[in-house]
Amino acid sequence: MKALVYEGDGTLEYKEVDTPATADGEVLVRVVSAGICGSDLHAFHGKDERRPPPLILGHEVSGYAEFDGEEKAVVVNPLVTCGVCPACLRGEDNLCPDRQIISMAPRPGSFAEFFAMPKKNLIELPQGFDMRKAALCEPIACGWHAVRLAERSTGMLLSDINLIVCGAGAVGLGTALSARALGLKNIWVVETQPGRRANAQRQGLTAIDPSELDQLDLPAIDAVIDAVGIAPTRTLASERLRPGGTVVHIGLGSAHEGLDIRRTTLQELKFIGSYTYTMQHFKEVVSAMIEDRFGALDWYQVEPVSDGQQWFERLSNNEVSAAKVLLEFS
Repeated sequence: MKALVYEGDGTLEYKEVDTPATADGEVLVRVVSAGICGSDLHAFHGKDERRPPPLILGHEVSGYAEFDGEEKAVVVNPLVTCGVCPACLRGEDNLCPDRQIISMAPRPGSFAEFFAMPKKNLIELPQGFDMRKAALCEPIACGWHAVRLAERSTGMLLSDINLIVCGAGAVGLGTALSARALGLKNIWVVETQPGRRANAQRQGLTAIDPSELDQLDLPAIDAVIDAVGIAPTRTLASERLRPGGTVVHIGLGSAHEGLDIRRTTLQELKFIGSYTYTMQHFKEVVSAMIEDRFGALDWYQVEPVSDGQQWFERLSNNEVSAAKVLLEFS
């Protein structure tokens, strides 16, 4: 089969590789669309020790898999968990100590014609469902999970929460769309890149440059969801929250600086890390997408897997205005 293989040193090679074998309980997924994630870019830059080369990246994916002799359309929850540990049993399967995700060693990812996946991780889609939109379920699910964490932490009705979302890339945009789908009415998306702000505005969201926040008469901000994860966004979060408010931190942009620890302490701000999603939250996203609760979902562009090197480079150079680049085989 053909695959896009990360070889290290900022190099991706489109080449022939062996079709993966399947273990008990697994099936082969034939890939339709696979999105480039920020974590894939981190690996491409040699900044993710969890993804050593050579490795097939990619984990945001839709495709086809065989069930009882019939090929069916599926969206893939790429997080593989044990199902029997205390975390899994209490519904926090994303915190399973034995968790694995495709595109991290030892599991090859989805920039390949086929990859192996436990059947329990596949969610069947209605006949004729848009497979490109389905590939957006994974980044949207990251945001959906974060909104649910904010709901739990604030103890407020979702409709009453005043929310700032940092970032309008795929996860930030997915967060804001999830918040709206779940009933939040007051959502402000802050994004420095004009193209991404425009993407969010086309979805009917209030998207502004961070410098414009001081010009707004904002209410007390109950929660900030940081889908970027760098010092300036953590600074913004700890400055803008009301006393007792919550930061939900998804972004993995950098590991240091930005959070105002003094104010966090004096104002009892809450800081929550948010990692991926639970299977329950992933399924909620698929259902919401089938019910058309996220709007147009037209914020992607489609490119050939064979041109993967070019699109990783262009994303790295901030030359892409689309929130998501999907790679597909011809």
